[in-house]
Amino acid sequence: MPSLRSGLLSLSTSALLLLQLASGSDARFPLNPHHVKLQARSQASSAIAKRQSATFPVYTFTQPLDHFVDTGFTFEQRYWLNDRHYKAGGPVIVFEAGEGPGDERMPILDTGIVDILANATNGLGIVLEHRYYGESVPVQNFTTDSLRWLNNEQAAADSANFIDNVTFPTIPGDLTAPGTAWIYYGGSYGGARAAHMRVLYPELVFGAISSSGVVHATLDDWRYFDIIRQYAPADCIAQVEKTVDEVDSLITSPNAATRNAIKAVFGVQNLTYDPDFASLLSNPLGAWQDNNWDPAVGSNAFAEFCEALGPPDNAKVHTEQGITVSNATFNYAKYIKSNYVDGCRPPQTQDECFGTITDKDFYLQTDLSQTWRLWTFQVCTQWGFFMTPPPDPAIPRIISKLITLPYASEICKLAYPPGHVFKVPAEPNITAVNSLGGYNIAYDRLAIIDGQWDPWRGDTPHSPDPAAHPRPDTTIRPFKLIPQGVHHYDENGLADHSQEPPQIRAIHEQEVEFVQAWLKDFKPPTKS
Repeated sequence: MPSLRSGLLSLSTSALLLLQLASGSDARFPLNPHHVKLQARSQASSAIAKRQSATFPVYTFTQPLDHFVDTGFTFEQRYWLNDRHYKAGGPVIVFEAGEGPGDERMPILDTGIVDILANATNGLGIVLEHRYYGESVPVQNFTTDSLRWLNNEQAAADSANFIDNVTFPTIPGDLTAPGTAWIYYGGSYGGARAAHMRVLYPELVFGAISSSGVVHATLDDWRYFDIIRQYAPADCIAQVEKTVDEVDSLITSPNAATRNAIKAVFGVQNLTYDPDFASLLSNPLGAWQDNNWDPAVGSNAFAEFCEALGPPDNAKVHTEQGITVSNATFNYAKYIKSNYVDGCRPPQTQDECFGTITDKDFYLQTDLSQTWRLWTFQVCTQWGFFMTPPPDPAIPRIISKLITLPYASEICKLAYPPGHVFKVPAEPNITAVNSLGGYNIAYDRLAIIDGQWDPWRGDTPHSPDPAAHPRPDTTIRPFKLIPQGVHHYDENGLADHSQEPPQIRAIHEQEVEFVQAWLKDFKPPTKS
């Protein structure tokens, strides 16, 4: 079949019209809560990528642009191999790279969970890059039409086609499923992908591990920040709550001078839209997700933020703007100014740096450097996760009440105007995601790993009932809760595993134990 890159422009418009903050053009991406999440993921991936690791050969596998309609176009999906532990008859351990470049996952292939499982099972380790991310890009731009093949169904079909048909250049023999046991691992969005692969393609995926998997899609994800409120240091959260209450009171004052004054205290007196100001204040909270047991991978940003707020007190500060605020708010404002506002310099305006609706032209850039459009498109079409404060006023807030669902989801209208052949739905189709099980997803040989302090846990039950989502031959699936763990804490590892913290060594040992137990049940089909 012809390559889409070389052939697309030759098609007539009527025949065919065609998810991280990786490039410099993304530096001024408006800072509402949803974008905080994107930035946190990008920083975490970059941190893992900085760890020194071995290099692995990269290969490509030809995939159709559309698995369900023959367009005549293909693209090359990248993957990487670690065969240092492989022995004939061993399983294939595939890591789902998810919403980012696959080459950033090499440390996981080298010393992380993929290498750990491959070493324990004589397995072959793989990192598989997701369509549209990294260099597995099937289109020439990221317009609304061009992104229409970026969805759960096509991505799952990519993986199934790979598992069913790949030939490894350096490994003799046929390692495709079902003749070989394939164990699918993923974290976060990749964790949902791993779980879904086990449910959708059980004949190909022998077992799966979903680490911090976001298996339940939701429109209004108020739990994200509320879990941070529950588990972050209490003194720090007390300061944040005090600031949010005070700022909300001042920014909604009927007195325009008061509203302008509180924005000026934070150094953003020229930021036009008040919800953008409220959103900017939530940005430091996204650093909670960057916590990791390995200091070479994690970030100290959240701890530095808390230190800047200082301990709770009853002190008041009479500001030069003519209003009196708590010491908590004053310290919060100093942190925002030094870490965000001071970096916004002319010729950029504050609206360009921190605004949303005031800089609409930004969203209409669709060249391939605009990689922020990828996961955001998936959010707007299928996943949701728009971050808002709790709907119950009795629950304390650590983000402003000005951050409403319409505000948090406004990017979907701004960034993806209707195309010639595809239109982003008014609301993401989360039903299609949750029909695979959601919080109650269950299948035999499906393991769920969660961090106790992970803001993506939502309402995940600790002991899901397989009967709530019946599947053939279901058994109790392993559920592991990592004490004080945050986001997919089991993913990375050290070259010397004895140097890992006890809780991480324990979870890795448990994963090895149940994967080895799974493999004892593996029986390749008899050839007829």
